[in-house]
Amino acid sequence: MSELQRYTEEHDVRRDDRLELSHLSVEVGHFYLNDISGDTERVKAEFRRIVPLVEAFKVAARIQFGPDARISTCYLIDDYFQPDTDPAPILEKLLSAATESGLEIDYLARESGCATMPKFVNGVVTEDFFPVAEMVAARIVAAPEHPATGRRPPTVESGWLCNGTRSSDFVPDQAMRERPYQPPEEFGRREHSIFLDVELWSRTADGNRRWSCPFLATVWQLLRLGMLRYGGEPVVQPLDWDGEPWPDRWKDVAPIIRLNPSAHPFQAYRTLSMLPKRYISIEHAVRLVLDHLDQDEDVTADIIERAGRDDPPVEVSERISDRLSHLLLDGP
Repeated sequence: MSELQRYTEEHDVRRDDRLELSHLSVEVGHFYLNDISGDTERVKAEFRRIVPLVEAFKVAARIQFGPDARISTCYLIDDYFQPDTDPAPILEKLLSAATESGLEIDYLARESGCATMPKFVNGVVTEDFFPVAEMVAARIVAAPEHPATGRRPPTVESGWLCNGTRSSDFVPDQAMRERPYQPPEEFGRREHSIFLDVELWSRTADGNRRWSCPFLATVWQLLRLGMLRYGGEPVVQPLDWDGEPWPDRWKDVAPIIRLNPSAHPFQAYRTLSMLPKRYISIEHAVRLVLDHLDQDEDVTADIIERAGRDDPPVEVSERISDRLSHLLLDGP
């Protein structure tokens, strides 16, 4: 039995009491690598605009969770689709822009860590890794389609997930008999449908999966919520930044780095993502995928129990997508 099969098939009742949770994880914007590698004036301007928004949500969190509410900030850098870039100048520019703008980033994460999370031992990368994207993909349960014709392969084969019945699933009953066009239909719709069909991955020439941006964003939310375990252990262990020069390869940069040594925990009961409006479709897709996951009942129960023991107690929804919030920003 493979490690992935063991993860998905065995019932592991062991819980890791070392996992610490903040009340709120705040994602502070997002830029393409080209935006950062060039003139960073626009990056600085966006960070300056985000600073008072972060402070406002901190005030709101203290009202909701108490004066000692634990709040951490994070930034996800999208190295997955541009792995051949040099991380050193990009990270230096990004963090300098944040510092000059007065924005404190507690944790810096790499998007490729949402595909495979390398294991670091004493700050040194090893050949071992957590197959986090595969772990999440193994838990997707697509809604049963009706009528099923067999024309389209299931999600596990096609890499596509939808929230209803696709129009292309309707075919003539007989080869020579036409059937009127039937539009797609959302499951559980009210009066009208909002149909969504999401590509979770494609295949490379050698047959490997190339994960889509919406799917990696789904894993990113699960990591921030502390929902992923491997053999009972959390897959995220942020490493402290030692201030040394950045490596010249992304694979040598820790997947999640704690920049602020006094930061509250990376994982949190709830997440808030401050993102440009262009990501609205991606975040819609994220919620769809989350709602189709077969959740780890032990992990869910553990987090809800932890929240209940907090002071004051925190109410956490069993539904993962209910723990996500977004602030969509206008601008370039």
